[in-house]
Amino acid sequence: MSQFVAEFVGTLFLMLIGNGVVANVVLKDTKGFNSGWIVITTGWAFAVFTGVVIAAPYSGAHINPAVTLGLAIAGEFSWALVPKFILAQMLGAMAGSFIVWLMYKDHFDRTEDPLLKRAVFCTTPAIRNIGSNIMSEIIGTFTLIFVIFYVTDPVMGGDTETPIGMGSLGAIPITFLVWAIGLALGGTTGYAINPARDLGPRIVYSIIPQKGKGNSDWSYSWIPVVAPILGATLAAMVYLYLDN
Repeated sequence: MSQFVAEFVGTLFLMLIGNGVVANVVLKDTKGFNSGWIVITTGWAFAVFTGVVIAAPYSGAHINPAVTLGLAIAGEFSWALVPKFILAQMLGAMAGSFIVWLMYKDHFDRTEDPLLKRAVFCTTPAIRNIGSNIMSEIIGTFTLIFVIFYVTDPVMGGDTETPIGMGSLGAIPITFLVWAIGLALGGTTGYAINPARDLGPRIVYSIIPQKGKGNSDWSYSWIPVVAPILGATLAAMVYLYLDN
């Protein structure tokens, strides 16, 4: 399990569960059909937990180019590793979304609305307004990255602080953070807050043979890529300013 493989597998499971819960909620005749936003945000939170549990011991579990770039800008991660991590995340996101399509293919075929089919793969704004859509993704990603900088491992007190190994429980703070972002900040654009999470599956959606498939909305696709990068950059800069 190299760093590359860890980021690939972690992001794959992030998308398998995250896009999987969207498929379960929006596609026709699933057991979870029309179960709502709370189910989607909860599923995505636990998708993050799953990805972090897998990748954390080997790569630090970025599973998000915005996290990788934010840490690099803040001097917490080597720039030399950034391209490798982002490539692994993109490939993992594509693989995970492809598996979701295979699993839910019968339900994709029964769903008539092409927008719902695309929603399983990538985000779409509730109200299309470039300025506010960009702002929403910047704010959501800023919140994610800024809080990550302040997530610390628990320690035992005394003259010398001793870290307490929490194993998989160490993923819980990020799980709750992503859950909170989805509940509070996700209603405008679907909170991509992760360029690989949106772009990778959007590419897969554009090439799979799907009954009644609509367009991939490439005119919007740059926003969930560029805005999270801007949000991560801003979060890193504010963190560096406050940390001095």
